[in-house]
Amino acid sequence: MEQDAFKDEIPKKECPLKRLTMKQIQTHRVSRGFATIWWLGQAGFIIKSPGGKIVALDPYLSNSCKAIGDQHGFSMDRQVPSPIAARDLVGIDLCLITHSHQDHLDPETIGPYRKAGGRCMFVAPAEALDRLHSLGVSPKQTVMIWPNKSISVGDITVRATFAIPFAGDDLTHVGYLVFIKNGPTLYFTGDTAYHDVLADSVAAHKPDSMATVINGAFRNMGPAEAAMLARRLGVKVVIPCHHDLFLDNCQPPQMLHTNLKLQGIGDAYRLFGAGCSIPNRSK
Repeated sequence: MEQDAFKDEIPKKECPLKRLTMKQIQTHRVSRGFATIWWLGQAGFIIKSPGGKIVALDPYLSNSCKAIGDQHGFSMDRQVPSPIAARDLVGIDLCLITHSHQDHLDPETIGPYRKAGGRCMFVAPAEALDRLHSLGVSPKQTVMIWPNKSISVGDITVRATFAIPFAGDDLTHVGYLVFIKNGPTLYFTGDTAYHDVLADSVAAHKPDSMATVINGAFRNMGPAEAAMLARRLGVKVVIPCHHDLFLDNCQPPQMLHTNLKLQGIGDAYRLFGAGCSIPNRSK
């Protein structure tokens, strides 16, 4: 079933929002040589390996950024409901944080998760690590990460990658490579501008897929830059993210498809809605 799904044609439209529970994730079977990822909206994902390990990345499951937007005159009211409740993250093995901005490290996601009994290990760069500690996460439950540093859990190995921050408030942004033993390598860009160092540092690991920001309004890559990076990396699957939640930071994901076509790799485009999953396999 996963192999057939992987070979599907490019979706003509985004699948509708799907509700998701940890029970569904835990009972979902991942075939050898594959990984399954679920998109949580914004830059949030859940990854599951054939060995049953479950990793969350940048889960933003509340509407806490609305108040921040109101303070600065931006519309950051959530446009798409969260596909999963924060308390339903209980059961993940790792939580990867790319940086300390609230739509990536969310107190109103971390708090309810911990209150429900969640005790995963958090992996984060320095400034995000300080933020986790300020939210009451024990240092014993955190691991500092930086570009080229790796950590493993079961059949998943995570390696931080270089990323370029938005401004001077958090200069320790990272992206992540997620390696599945005997399976695919997944690249999550994190919030970053384009730089040749992204391609130079990631290409050696030959990622099979790339989940990429495409919202250029806040110094992230836009669709053209994301498509150029995808071509340089030679990935066979490109998933747009960070384009859906805030009116003042939206981008039609179809523009990524357009730019991938201009780069000659339009067939790599995959679009799926929050709560939906897509299988990934190695080349």
